[in-house]
Amino acid sequence: MLEFADIQAAAHRIRGVAHRTPVLTSRTLDALLGCSVFMKAENLQRMGAFKFRGGYNSVNALSDAQRARGVVAFSSGNHAQAVALAAQLHGCKATIVMPHDTPSLKLAATRGYGAEVILYDRYKEDRAAIATALVQERRATLIPPFDYLPVMAGQGTAALELIEDAGSLDALIVCAGGGGFLSGCAVAAKHLLPQIEVFGAEPARGNDMQQSLRAGKIVSIDVPRTICDGQQTQAVGKHPFEVIQALVKDVLTATDPQVVDAMRFVFERMKLVLEPSGACALAALMSQREQFKGQRVGITLSGGNIGLDRFAALVSGTEAVD
Repeated sequence: MLEFADIQAAAHRIRGVAHRTPVLTSRTLDALLGCSVFMKAENLQRMGAFKFRGGYNSVNALSDAQRARGVVAFSSGNHAQAVALAAQLHGCKATIVMPHDTPSLKLAATRGYGAEVILYDRYKEDRAAIATALVQERRATLIPPFDYLPVMAGQGTAALELIEDAGSLDALIVCAGGGGFLSGCAVAAKHLLPQIEVFGAEPARGNDMQQSLRAGKIVSIDVPRTICDGQQTQAVGKHPFEVIQALVKDVLTATDPQVVDAMRFVFERMKLVLEPSGACALAALMSQREQFKGQRVGITLSGGNIGLDRFAALVSGTEAVD
């Protein structure tokens, strides 16, 4: 299982390369929710999301011989960009398997970092199988998006920094897809603050992790139809789930309209742009505020990779969301 020492090692590897993103507060939000909220602004991270932490840690931890043979990853967008940029910074080749309906901004950025992109149909094809075949053909190293200890360790550095900067917290809410971010943050948070309660946050239409935690086993679902494209995972990873079972109290959900409300609030009141998945933890807190009354709550604003047209359509209501 992932250990706090792994996160400390990752923090050493990314220091001076990854941004130490700010922890933001809003008196308006605190008054609205009745609690003190501390927001880790990973939308301001390199390549626009927390994923850079795990991607860089994973590539940096490889041997020179492994990097010489290149890396392969599969991702709906943010992990793709993270691995592509990390590989570029280390001078190695990256091949990324991405769904054909990936937002154009994320696709262009991944290619812009020098990666070769191979597209697939997320509703009909198995991305892991495609990536595995590439690894075998090219003798490259696979860097999965969440079920991989170096990725989990890198993501956990976000909670390490949040607690160092914000101080003691009663609760931490982390957006959840495959569980790499949540598990890494849970290990860091529970080591530093043993009494803290850690929660995941995922879209209501893609609540596989919530089902898994409550069932005590990994539950798989169909690819969820949600605007939170970064959280369209079908099942939590095996390694993350071991941590989540041990350390996470519950997984909260938010509907797509609630996610848009959170995006709109952060834009209008804090002048920040979040992609839908990046606003999921805040949306979960806003929709279930009674549970956290009077508490000091840390949350992750996990990413801001969204095109101008899509962002404007969502927050203005031009694009209908149900």
